[in-house]
Amino acid sequence: MLMKVEQIKASAIIERLKEELKKYKELEPPKWSYFVKTGVYAERPPMQPDWWYIRAASILRKLYLKGPIGVSRLRTMYGGRKNRGQAPERFRKGGGKIIRTILQQLEKAGLAEKVDKKGRKISKTGVELLERIAGELLATGGAGGG
Repeated sequence: MLMKVEQIKASAIIERLKEELKKYKELEPPKWSYFVKTGVYAERPPMQPDWWYIRAASILRKLYLKGPIGVSRLRTMYGGRKNRGQAPERFRKGGGKIIRTILQQLEKAGLAEKVDKKGRKISKTGVELLERIAGELLATGGAGGG
């Protein structure tokens, strides 16, 4: 039921999904994740302590809405503007290692699965999780609207 997840504001569903993903031991952030930037365009590493789970929730939502999707397209979605000093700013893709690792973790957790030559898509378990959260948000009125 795609409409249910689309009706909810992205920030609301990602916030709620982040808390659910923290329960999966497969999605634990690697040690290096505390020191890396999210892409060449970023000046510093993320400030939120749970940014790994936020990114994982965001990727899972994108797999639901746009899947099957590969690392390259996700890198473009998570890209940003690179400040080049005096020269004009230019778009740069996001870091591929972060996205690749999260996708592999989502696969291990059973929330995503590989599709030959097309990238990854959300699994049946992942769909059920997202739709359950969407239903809860709609029922409690915390959907926001989107």
